[in-house]
Amino acid sequence: MGPVTPPAAENEPDQLELAHPERLPPAFPDRAAWGTVPKLRAWQQAALDAYRERQPRDFLVVATPGAGKTSFALTLAAELVNRRVVSQVVVVAPTEHLKTQWAEAAGRIGLAIDPDYGTRQGATSSEFQGFALTYAGVAVNPNALRIRVERTKTLVVLDEIHHAGDARSWGEAVREAFDPATRRLALTGTPFRSDSNPIPFVRYEHDGTGHLRSQADYSYGYAEALADRIVRPVLFMAYSGDMSWRTKAGDEVAARLGSPLTKDLAAQALRTALDPKGAWVPAVLQAADTRLTEVRNHVPDAGGLVIATDQTSARAYASILARISGEKPTVVLSDEPGSSRKISDFSAGDQRWMVAVRMVSEGVDVPRLAVGVYATTTMTPLFFAQAVGRFVRARSRGETASVFVPSVATLLSHAAEMELQRDHALKVATRTEEIELDPLDEERVEDEPGGMEEEGEFAALASAADFDRVLFEGGEYGLGGASGSVDEADYLGLPGLLEPEQVRDLLKRRQAEQVARGNRGGEEQAARATHAQLRDLRRELNGLVAAWHHRTGEPHGVIHNTLREACGGPVLAAADAAQIQARIDRIRQWAVTRAS
Repeated sequence: MGPVTPPAAENEPDQLELAHPERLPPAFPDRAAWGTVPKLRAWQQAALDAYRERQPRDFLVVATPGAGKTSFALTLAAELVNRRVVSQVVVVAPTEHLKTQWAEAAGRIGLAIDPDYGTRQGATSSEFQGFALTYAGVAVNPNALRIRVERTKTLVVLDEIHHAGDARSWGEAVREAFDPATRRLALTGTPFRSDSNPIPFVRYEHDGTGHLRSQADYSYGYAEALADRIVRPVLFMAYSGDMSWRTKAGDEVAARLGSPLTKDLAAQALRTALDPKGAWVPAVLQAADTRLTEVRNHVPDAGGLVIATDQTSARAYASILARISGEKPTVVLSDEPGSSRKISDFSAGDQRWMVAVRMVSEGVDVPRLAVGVYATTTMTPLFFAQAVGRFVRARSRGETASVFVPSVATLLSHAAEMELQRDHALKVATRTEEIELDPLDEERVEDEPGGMEEEGEFAALASAADFDRVLFEGGEYGLGGASGSVDEADYLGLPGLLEPEQVRDLLKRRQAEQVARGNRGGEEQAARATHAQLRDLRRELNGLVAAWHHRTGEPHGVIHNTLREACGGPVLAAADAAQIQARIDRIRQWAVTRAS
């Protein structure tokens, strides 16, 4: 195997440039031997120095998305190959697309990785110096992989290693296949999920509270990367709104997204908001497209990504975006042929929008993504961090990402805590107890096809969207505003290229201007007054319906339907003030009549 050129430092994270293999000696124990190859980023160099000093068999790097983990890993791989420490490189990635992405990145430095390797085929072509496969692929035949690893000095790169904790079978397969490996490099860009499956080849230590906590050999967080201007700052645009839905029991429920609700009601309100047949999704997509237009005025190739819950919703969102933007979005569905090529083409092009379910949730490198819409019911901190990581990859100074999120307490909490890092924690098991869940971890919500209709009888009736607030660097800005209002436009119109301190100053100015407008005048004042009035009327009617339910035992939905039949008009969320007031008056008449 000939010498491999280590990757150049990148202006765009994980974008590797071809250097000059003929200028590389067979081994390069220090940077000086690399000749004209540009300098690594500071964190990459520090991590590489830490590895060189220890020369460990296992090494775990936790680095924020967009920092350049791929570049670091391939630099180290090139060094170990050229020093003859290893003879082959095996990359394990979460998805099929990421296998290809790793192979392409390795190819740019002269390291030939086979992305189409299958465990049943035995050997690869002699032209390859390694191969890539998924965690699921490892689980197909871990024994065959173990034999191959035993026969050849192997470096295993475990990309996003937390996936080895997703299922016991995956973790066991990874341990079985790569236990004989000469060197193992583990990478992750997001906090580990806490579960009962310890992750293979990760070192755990007692933390003094009865838990075992994972120990990274090198960590580089979002806050550090932001300070080093390696990643973009993120503006979170939160949207609330009034929702109405029918439960499985036939009850018609109305609630405001973002208001204090039980866990079940909050989940149902979110499902209603994300229903493409309602008004919330089109309003938020319109706002996101407006924001993307503003960003593209300064960054012409900036793109947007909508992360959907399921394939049906993804297609519906794409249709709405096509009407709004006048351009057909790229739709990426994991089970369709050519999905990886669609992502690559979108990354290299200048199209406005891409809509995806899971294909772009983690590790996928599309540096031009600048605007996102988080339109999925998955609310775990791990998935949220993965999703937001798609938008933080910096290319030039002044770029800022904008991510639109529903005003759900869990998601807003994740947004506010982006700079915090949490290790994978496991409770120490005794002879009589199993390893327990970390109490900090939230219940997982899976993305299943057809998620909008999975309960059968649940039905979203109506939804409306309101601009709620902006979250930035731990602060909150904005006093809310109706969709399409001046208040919303002020924040959507922030310039597309600003330094973080300029963003912060401008947000403060926008909020001051909103406060100065006071109660607002003319048409804007009337619109806001109507909005507040409708909210109060809906709340009053729902309270009366609940009281009537407790008095008569009739389901909420039946009561609402009876009122609609008696007074006329649409469902509650779409009714105007006069129609709601008529229903309030009617149910009060019922109470008087019943009492007499």
